[in-house]
Amino acid sequence: MKILLFGKSGQVGWELQRSLAPLGELVAPDSASHGLCGDLRNTKGLAETVLGTAPDVIVNAAAYTAVDKAESEPELAAALNTRAPEILADSACRCGALLVHYSTDYVFDGSGNRAWTEADPAGPLNVYGRTKLAGELAIRESGCRHLILRTSWVYASKGKNFARTILGLAAGRECLSVVADQIGAPTGADLLADVTAHVLRQSRESHAVAGLYHLCGGGETSWHGYAEFVCGLARQAGLPLKVKTIEPVPSSGFPTPAPRPLNSRLDTSKLRSAFDLRLPHWQDGVARMLHEILPEIT
Repeated sequence: MKILLFGKSGQVGWELQRSLAPLGELVAPDSASHGLCGDLRNTKGLAETVLGTAPDVIVNAAAYTAVDKAESEPELAAALNTRAPEILADSACRCGALLVHYSTDYVFDGSGNRAWTEADPAGPLNVYGRTKLAGELAIRESGCRHLILRTSWVYASKGKNFARTILGLAAGRECLSVVADQIGAPTGADLLADVTAHVLRQSRESHAVAGLYHLCGGGETSWHGYAEFVCGLARQAGLPLKVKTIEPVPSSGFPTPAPRPLNSRLDTSKLRSAFDLRLPHWQDGVARMLHEILPEIT
């Protein structure tokens, strides 16, 4: 199996390089790759790279993810999140490849309090969500064989993440205020990468696995609950924290250029049933990530 990976330097792309390598030949271009294009803004280069590589699988882990900045850069967000997936889907059709693409809970409007299913109507609240939804639609309308994996609250031990930010603030402040009315599931980039590899192994045996699936950590929490869990584990590990109180506040207390959905719960039953998976609780993944980064902080 030949796999062409875009977005190798991002959180998910970094983990995909590890998880996909045992499946076959992995080609992962970046902006400096000789003769290959890894820049999603270069639509001609993208198409030429796909057709020249002739992969069995294309994995697109690249995207415009600066949610607030997208409000002032809608054209760039659309170029990376909508137009590029459209080009990859068209190229996948032409070479007969399977396209794996990642999307987001932000395609929903955040209403209600039940987990969103793949069949629920979308209604994004911001530019980022609208461009990601348009990318999904472009892939589905292309007719290419595809897997779209919607996820939420992605983190990794590599680079910046919510846990690092909270621990940095907790080390210097006695009181923190954290949003408590946005509910979702923190999802490790390593989990996304490992499930992707599992799905691709099954795709060798059955073409029926194509379609749209929700993939995130098990359970649910708020950003406030996430922060309390992180600080609690850090204290148990001996990290000196100054913070004494973490106050729950509504989203209105932290206005942002791009509105966030309050309900980011994703129903993963379709994915778990189709691929015989058990998705670990979000706390398991966050605890593992903290175990990796705490030695760097202490």
